[in-house]
Amino acid sequence: MKHVLLILCWLGLALIGQAQNDAVITFHKGRTQVGVNEDGRLQINVPPKEMRKFKETGWVQYSDFGAKGDGKTDDIDAIAATHAFANAQKLPVKADDNATYYIGGKPRTAIIKTDTYFGKAAFIIDDTNVERIGAAVFMVSSEKLPFKPEGVSSLRKNQAKLGLTFPSPCLIAVVNANVKQYIRFGPNQNNGSPQTDIFVVDKNGVVDMNAPIIWDFDEVTSITALPIDEAPLKITGGVFTTIANKAESKYTYYSRNIAIRRSNVTVDGLMHYVTGEGDQGAPYSGFIEIKDCSYVTVKNTVLTGRKTYTTIGSAGKPVSMGTYDIAVNRALNVSFINCTQTNDINDTRYWGIMGSNFGKNLLYDGCALSRFDAHQGVANATIRNSTLGHMGINAIGTGIFILENSTIFSRNIINLRPDYGSTWQGELIIRNCVFKPIAGKSFNTSLINGNYSGQHDFGYVCYMPERITIENLKIDDANDSDDYKGPALFADFNPQMKDESYQEKFPYIKTKEVILRNTTTTSGKPLRISDNLFMFKDVRILEH
Repeated sequence: MKHVLLILCWLGLALIGQAQNDAVITFHKGRTQVGVNEDGRLQINVPPKEMRKFKETGWVQYSDFGAKGDGKTDDIDAIAATHAFANAQKLPVKADDNATYYIGGKPRTAIIKTDTYFGKAAFIIDDTNVERIGAAVFMVSSEKLPFKPEGVSSLRKNQAKLGLTFPSPCLIAVVNANVKQYIRFGPNQNNGSPQTDIFVVDKNGVVDMNAPIIWDFDEVTSITALPIDEAPLKITGGVFTTIANKAESKYTYYSRNIAIRRSNVTVDGLMHYVTGEGDQGAPYSGFIEIKDCSYVTVKNTVLTGRKTYTTIGSAGKPVSMGTYDIAVNRALNVSFINCTQTNDINDTRYWGIMGSNFGKNLLYDGCALSRFDAHQGVANATIRNSTLGHMGINAIGTGIFILENSTIFSRNIINLRPDYGSTWQGELIIRNCVFKPIAGKSFNTSLINGNYSGQHDFGYVCYMPERITIENLKIDDANDSDDYKGPALFADFNPQMKDESYQEKFPYIKTKEVILRNTTTTSGKPLRISDNLFMFKDVRILEH
């Protein structure tokens, strides 16, 4: 995004023109005005007298730039203009508490670079007639521009230094376009994504080993450094309601959202509702979408699961479309604290609320949400003091996955996603948890689910967790069926693997050790290893 500063002279009736995030700001006598010039850019005029007033007040409000807040007039130009001026003058923005701001389908994005207090204000985002479905409503952006470091031609897993210096700590994104990974299998099959990694370095190019490099890059075809803002930015309050689109149900994702593209951001006390979902609709990429950044916290926030629609997948078969209120992509050190959702976390009409790709160090703490999901990998994740609903925990990745002091309502405690190889290269720790299989689903209850045939190349070696520790787990598996054999530690990951005659073209690295301490069942039936005893015959079970 271009940030251009046009400076003219200011003598007497001073005039300064600033092109700020798709806006030109001038300072003429008269009154504060917001218009749109011939090329679609905002044209903002702020008289010197008003400028002094804003400086003395210490913030600006949407009403200062013409927002009506009546719930009918489209206020997006006024909202974007307010933020453009606030960014240029480094002033916070405050919404008018009693206002209801209507935002129609214009492709205008308000760029947030200063603290923003949405407060008690309401925002109606009408998606029934959108001109550009990928245009965010708000984008939290940095004053610091990304750049391309030179001299990095390859990288090694767990490499500690880049051998470069940087002007400030940076988030580094690297790609090898000549290697494909996450080659998806199943109804939504695809040809994979370029090898990708993200990590943080300090000024001396030292990698933060809390989120290390997780791949060997024999070649780096692209590297980008995104400077990390040292000063925190806060977004507080706001009651947002999306009037859902009624577009054809296919993979045309709407991104009418709050897009966070800056590091060191906190979102606190926001509420998001969804209305108007009908018989069809296109999916959403996340109302809070966190991408290409680090150190982001979303807390005390209420979100909404989206209605599930179906379409025809890439394999020519009907599929349910993923649609999200939370999305995390190429981001690390992202925390969700005390977050809930407006609809029942066990209502299967609504898709699981969260999806992520290429994340590291993701946290749920004190949340009650329908889903945690890592599609194209997460390195290190923690869920604690939380309740997970009908879609449970779906993940693949590396490092340590910790689940503690939580309750899981799902078919399994954790589903290692089969479409990406049911892989977790690292350790799984479950302690002080309650597992409540969804009503009627406990006939074949298993704690850890997955499926791996060994016949598909996912672009990497696939692993089960090397060590699994389960401590103080209560399995609420009350079941009156005579056929119920009791819960299994592992699902049958490969029903065809019954003896040594089965050959995996791409061998699966099985779990070495499971440590069990104080695991109990409501049914009174003991925890079994699996229906597939052959596949897991070499797993060492240590009970204490």
